[in-house]
Amino acid sequence: MQFQVCCELGGRRRILLAIGGDYTSYAIYYLWYMEVTSFESTYQAASKVAGTIATHFLHHLNLASENGEEDLAHAPEAGVIEKIIDVAFWASLRREEGAPIRISLAFLPPSQAGKPLLFEQPMPLDPRVLTKLAPGVERAGIHIGVWYEGEELYIWGTTMKLPNYCFVLDVSEPGLLVVKHRRIIGMGKFANVAMLKGDQVKIVDENCARRIDTPAILTSLLGQDSSGVWNDPVNVLIQIAVSMRAHRRGGILLVVPVEHDNWKNSIIHPLQYPVAPPFSGVADLLRQNCGKVTELYWQNALRREVENISGLTAVDGATVINDKHELLTFGSKIARASDGTTVDQVLYIEPVTDGTPKLMHPSNIGGTRHFSAAQFIHDQRDALALVASQDGYFTVFSWSPLDQIVQAHRIDILLL
Repeated sequence: MQFQVCCELGGRRRILLAIGGDYTSYAIYYLWYMEVTSFESTYQAASKVAGTIATHFLHHLNLASENGEEDLAHAPEAGVIEKIIDVAFWASLRREEGAPIRISLAFLPPSQAGKPLLFEQPMPLDPRVLTKLAPGVERAGIHIGVWYEGEELYIWGTTMKLPNYCFVLDVSEPGLLVVKHRRIIGMGKFANVAMLKGDQVKIVDENCARRIDTPAILTSLLGQDSSGVWNDPVNVLIQIAVSMRAHRRGGILLVVPVEHDNWKNSIIHPLQYPVAPPFSGVADLLRQNCGKVTELYWQNALRREVENISGLTAVDGATVINDKHELLTFGSKIARASDGTTVDQVLYIEPVTDGTPKLMHPSNIGGTRHFSAAQFIHDQRDALALVASQDGYFTVFSWSPLDQIVQAHRIDILLL
């Protein structure tokens, strides 16, 4: 992969460096030029994607306004989006005291931030400023506030409260940026809009949620059927998926119907780690009356129970829960059902623009985990399989009654 570092000199655009290799080498050259020259580098992907992202926010904010929604964010213009992405990308390649930075930028004025932390003097939106701030604002839920005066963007402080559909840019790792917005219901994970990694750009396609056999976890992530209820089962399943991906060990979570135990026909016996009675830590929380507990209490309690379940998915084999979120077993080996046939192809779908569904053999999606999960769904068609890879990929396997085939939704872009 090759990048070009450019600058403006006498009105002419000149290429200063053309280098290959990893992001570290790229960052070294960039930082050197930042120190010895007054020229600004540009991240070419920012200009390529800014217009599309601006259209997305304008569309959703207009719809929300027409529907009478309140506390709406300001729609960022393409130039604003391009500048924020550009600065955040260069900042992502820097390190502070040897550690990569992880930050979240939000475009809003202080007046929409509730009770923000305000700097006495605004700071320039600059990679070096973001790098110095990063260690103090890297915790989840803290956003660096960005606004403008004239044509200049500046940092005014930090906030934990955002208006609806607020533009947010997360720096997840060196060279990896995720554009997202706060959901209108204010609950659950933010909705992802785009992912930029080096010169790779992916835009989320919300139309993927309109297939009638799309699993509920995907339609919720795409904002089509999001619930504002704290104990909504789909919201909880999303949190488990995020936690599974975060532990970076890979794993399989099988979600089976509570009405019967046909799933056992697709598992090698004896079970490695059967749980009796079924562990109901998450299920008990879902049954609680939301009106009797505070949001903070519920979130903390849920986080503990989710980490308990997702941690077990790191054990070799599959973790099995029922659709009431009760843990049945973990470390189980998947096998083809005695009366089943071998799965030979799946319908692979990634919810991004130009992501045309493709027929492929399940082994082409990933390794043994993916093939085993596809086989399980091929045999147990009323179940759901979530597969996390060690490299961060995440796939949801479900049965498509429409196409009579196992469908594999690659959703890691929605979990970032």
